[in-house]
Amino acid sequence: MSVPSKFALFFFSFLAFSCQAKNVDATAIESRDALAWLQQIQQSAKKLNYSGTFVYQQDNQVRTSRITHVHSGGNEQEKLEILDGKPREYIRNNDEIICYAPDNKSIRIEKRVSQDVFPAILGATPDELTSHYTLSKGESGRVAGHDCQSILLKPKDSFRYGYKLWVEKSTGLLLRAQTLNEKNKVVEQIAFTQIGIGHIDASQVKPTFTNTSKWHVENAVMHEADLSAWQVIEMPSGFKRIREMKREIADYTAGTNAAPTKREVSQIVYSDGLAAISVFIEPGSQSRTEGSMQQGAMNIIGKRQGDYWLTIVGEVPSAAIKQVANSVEFKPK
Repeated sequence: MSVPSKFALFFFSFLAFSCQAKNVDATAIESRDALAWLQQIQQSAKKLNYSGTFVYQQDNQVRTSRITHVHSGGNEQEKLEILDGKPREYIRNNDEIICYAPDNKSIRIEKRVSQDVFPAILGATPDELTSHYTLSKGESGRVAGHDCQSILLKPKDSFRYGYKLWVEKSTGLLLRAQTLNEKNKVVEQIAFTQIGIGHIDASQVKPTFTNTSKWHVENAVMHEADLSAWQVIEMPSGFKRIREMKREIADYTAGTNAAPTKREVSQIVYSDGLAAISVFIEPGSQSRTEGSMQQGAMNIIGKRQGDYWLTIVGEVPSAAIKQVANSVEFKPK
């Protein structure tokens, strides 16, 4: 090999290494920028005042709701109105939630179980997500009349979906969240169609229903429980056991005024900070058919295990739910 060709080989090798280093630096900077946006999402959802209408799309189902949120003196007040189907109104004061159901004149009082509800969708610190998702910035665009920056979360394995989040540029409030499958197709999304951010009158978070003296009031029975005898041996990487509880479920008979029948259900919740998987456990005395189904991004499996009936539910691909369902074990102490 001649001297010039040796020099050329060295030069082009150096050039390639230099370009690669620049690409790595650019990727790292973009990931940090995306991470900063994610950190802003949670703070904005909790501390900003806002009111708007959002649409939740799952397969061919569309549901419309209106949310009003007020943060004042360290306290959060929120009103969520379900605008399609049976009317429901949820009034939240910090962690207490009161559900008004005017069709059967009932009020249900319960404690908030999860804080990762739209537009606050993260259940963990954003930097924990980088172990299981590749973060990057996408294009800019407009959602509900507001300028937004899109953030992409690409899964590093086949046990979780990807996400595209649209964040309002001036406030950091999440205005649209899309769930993407392995083909990068949207399988579920939730998005504001109209929203006002800023001053919100506190009277807007008061319940619509005031004459409820004759309504049935039910205090949801829910408490922490030790469910350590139940284990998922092959839980997908990154999903941590974050909650164990028991609760009473009320089953109403449609078209009647009969008192609801109640049953106790145990629940174990796992989360990677963005997606969640729940294992519901109850006595298997009821007649049920084993099987699986999918609704948008949600996959569900019901199965009998010994004397129990298990329902495994998760906002994850079917492969993850199947792995969990096939590896649940009960080892009494």
